[in-house]
Amino acid sequence: IKRRKCTEKSKGEFLDMSDDSFGFTVVELTTRYDLGGVDKIRSLCLSPHSDSQTLVYLGTFSGSLLLLSLDTSTNIVARLGTVSLSASPVESIFVLGQERGKVLALCNGYLFLVDSLLSRPAKRLGGVLKGINVVARRVRGRESSSSTDLLLLPSEVSAESSSSKKFLQMIGGGSRVSDVKGKDLRREGVHQGRYVFAVAISERMLLIELQCDEEDGKGDSFVVLKEIVGIVGVKTMVWLDDYVVAGTDKGYSLISCVTGQSGVIFTLPDVSGPPLLKLLCKEWKVLLLVDNVGVVVDTNGQPVGGSLVFRRRPDSVGELSFYLVTVGDGKMEIHQKKSGACVQSVGFGPEGCGPSVLAVDEAGDGNLLAVTTMSKVIFYRRVPYEEQIKDLLRKKRYREAISLVEELDSEGEISKEMLSFLHAQIGYLLLFDLRFEEAVNQFLKSESMEPSEVFPFIMRDPNRWSLQVPRNRYWGLHPPPAPLEDVVDNGLAAIQRAIFLRKAGMDTPVDEEFSSNPPSIADLLESAIKNMTRYLEVSREKELSHPVREGIDTLLMLLYRALNRVEDMENLASSVNNCVVEELESLLNESEHLRTLAFLYASKGMSAKALAIWRLFAKNYSSGLWQDSDDLVPYLHENELIRLSGKEAAAAEAARILEEPCDPELALQHLSWISDINPLFAIQVLTSDKRTEELLPEKVIQAIDPQQVEIIQRYLQWLIEDRDYNDPQLHTSYALSLAKSALECVEVQNGNQETDAGSREAHDCNVGSISLFESDVRERLQTFLQSSDLYNPEELLNLIEGSELWLEKAILYRRIGQETVVLQILALKLEDCAAAEQYCKLSPDMPLKLASDTILRMLRARVHHHRQGQIVHNVSRALDVDSRLARLEERSRHVQINDESLCDSCFARLGTKLFAMYPDDTIVCYKCYRRLGESKSVTGRDFKRDVLIKPGWLVNR
Repeated sequence: IKRRKCTEKSKGEFLDMSDDSFGFTVVELTTRYDLGGVDKIRSLCLSPHSDSQTLVYLGTFSGSLLLLSLDTSTNIVARLGTVSLSASPVESIFVLGQERGKVLALCNGYLFLVDSLLSRPAKRLGGVLKGINVVARRVRGRESSSSTDLLLLPSEVSAESSSSKKFLQMIGGGSRVSDVKGKDLRREGVHQGRYVFAVAISERMLLIELQCDEEDGKGDSFVVLKEIVGIVGVKTMVWLDDYVVAGTDKGYSLISCVTGQSGVIFTLPDVSGPPLLKLLCKEWKVLLLVDNVGVVVDTNGQPVGGSLVFRRRPDSVGELSFYLVTVGDGKMEIHQKKSGACVQSVGFGPEGCGPSVLAVDEAGDGNLLAVTTMSKVIFYRRVPYEEQIKDLLRKKRYREAISLVEELDSEGEISKEMLSFLHAQIGYLLLFDLRFEEAVNQFLKSESMEPSEVFPFIMRDPNRWSLQVPRNRYWGLHPPPAPLEDVVDNGLAAIQRAIFLRKAGMDTPVDEEFSSNPPSIADLLESAIKNMTRYLEVSREKELSHPVREGIDTLLMLLYRALNRVEDMENLASSVNNCVVEELESLLNESEHLRTLAFLYASKGMSAKALAIWRLFAKNYSSGLWQDSDDLVPYLHENELIRLSGKEAAAAEAARILEEPCDPELALQHLSWISDINPLFAIQVLTSDKRTEELLPEKVIQAIDPQQVEIIQRYLQWLIEDRDYNDPQLHTSYALSLAKSALECVEVQNGNQETDAGSREAHDCNVGSISLFESDVRERLQTFLQSSDLYNPEELLNLIEGSELWLEKAILYRRIGQETVVLQILALKLEDCAAAEQYCKLSPDMPLKLASDTILRMLRARVHHHRQGQIVHNVSRALDVDSRLARLEERSRHVQINDESLCDSCFARLGTKLFAMYPDDTIVCYKCYRRLGESKSVTGRDFKRDVLIKPGWLVNR
């Protein structure tokens, strides 16, 4: 076998097939048959007779038609009969349907009809059918819409048919010619066996319909459907649908059977061989040859795809599945139709043995072909595609094997089950050849491959999932599965062994890429793990049994650990997974992937173990044993991604666990350290609606540090407002806690009234660094005192009696019914006359004596506040005028610059340059001013933060 290579080109480019390369076996020799004598074979035709028998018709140069029978089960050839047609060569043979039992042959310019077994003398069709050069049978394409009506007689064509369907009406019927007397088929309305042919005679072309008698052949006749003139020198023809492609010495033409018009597809060079056509039945296209160049055209004569360049001009061309077969000069070459690659070359005769004829059993299974040389017939059968793929895989030609599989799939010649099997088989061989990415790509294409088949590559047998691994039977081309470490070691050893054998002169398949640039073991192992991880990630989406799902997730975690993909480990552990904790627990502990282990514990409901790990994290970070990373940890809170420190992240994850249904004692046990880190997380635990068993308020308050006042307040608020607790003691405790916080805030406010910053601190007074409330503590206290009726007002009054919480006192005094005290507080202490009037609801009919004392105090307080306001207003105006004057004085300052003046920053001479002067009298050039800015001088003083006060500015007034 000679092998050739072919480089695929884009549309319109040539495919060179003349160089040698490796190929594979597509066909194998079946048997040979020698006619003997001096008679040579001119034409050949194969026709299936049964599942195990094929009839072979041979036309000789002496004008005889021979019939052979090939038993495909035993490969025995028998000669059945012969019939003499004329003294001229038999140019072509057509079998007119197996059920009709007729054979049409062209010999000496005439058409002859004979029965399929050659048991009777041949009958020549006379009339106008003489001097015939070429005969072509009409073939209906896959998408033909008018082919049926073209076979009908003129009387059967409806007036509503399309233009192509009105073909017989347009030509005005046809003349029936018969050289034997018989029945009038049109009068009976029965058409025994109709076959439509195009015959080229001199300068015209006739489209005829043969009507064959099933019985004795006496009724054989033909009808001329149409005559097309002006077609000269036709040597080869193909009739597809409504067009005839004709080849002459000048070129190829496309002829419409409907209109009779013809157009040139392309012309032939002055020096070229005779034209040659081949109908490609699978694609319904036509191959046109110009010497050794093949061009594929569609039914409209338009080129499709790239051209094919053969090594020599073929004598004959055949179609074998999705291959093209060419013969000539004693050799047969097989090419892929799409890529043009020559995959096999077979010698069947000596060079210069004369023209050869090729025929394929296109009417049967399409796997049998025959080649003639002189007086011999050689039969070949296509090798089953399984054997072709095996041959390629043994030679480690994986790309060609994959291409063949894809070609089989596109041609519909392979079942889905076998396709999946082949992808898996190729994937295994690629994997053992250390081409892990390509192997996994093939695994993913296999629909029948079970994910558990790769388990032995990750974990050694025996293991928990050994019984889940199916024992699929492959072709035995690869060793049994083994851990990836062993696969890499054995693969590298096999490569070294193959290189050694090749150097020793043995023909051993070697991956050239690996042999020229062998990768390291570490790189190969990393590639293997990455791609196996990719396969398991995709497999997680499949519908699988629970044990297999457990194996996938557990082994995927092991692969993530091997690659140190911490984020993927944590994502898998924190999501819904089927990991087996017992298989991972010790390994994750050893590798110190404690966060992953904590997530895994939590996902499996092992809350106590998960919380112990998070507490350990928080403790180590807080004590300084572990240094908290500057890179904040991402944390998903209420569908919003926030970033926390390591200590806060540990508390957040612990809080997330405790929010779910769990043992109340467990929540109380871990509440303290969570609240120390972030009170918000503690509140999430205490106020969770997901908990099925409520926490006892008494135990919660005991578990919280008394210093964490806001946490207690927020918890009590949640119990009262959201849970509708009506316990008076609980309401009183909440009110007392708010009152104590309010007193503390008032004290802080009174101690920080000197600065604005202090005032802001007092206003935002909260215990702890993180506020749990949006409103001020006094506002919350006042709201609660007005809304609740269950607290004890006397206890609260005893607590705040000596404080400045006048509004709170007014609310409490009102609760106990002391209306006069409430009115005095509103009018005198709070000086809110409107509130006082509204509270006591004074009316014109009330005696003045009853309200005189209160009204007198109100009037005095109002006058006092009015005068106090005037003083503040006048002082503010004075300060404003003084500041304006100081600003004017500053802007009116002058500075003198001479030739010796220097920039205080870069020490460059100022000269006539632009310069700037700061309030501290430093002078800089404009360039340095742009660099420093307008608020910061060369001395480093920032005048926005550190205000400059000069003598005379409000100081001496």
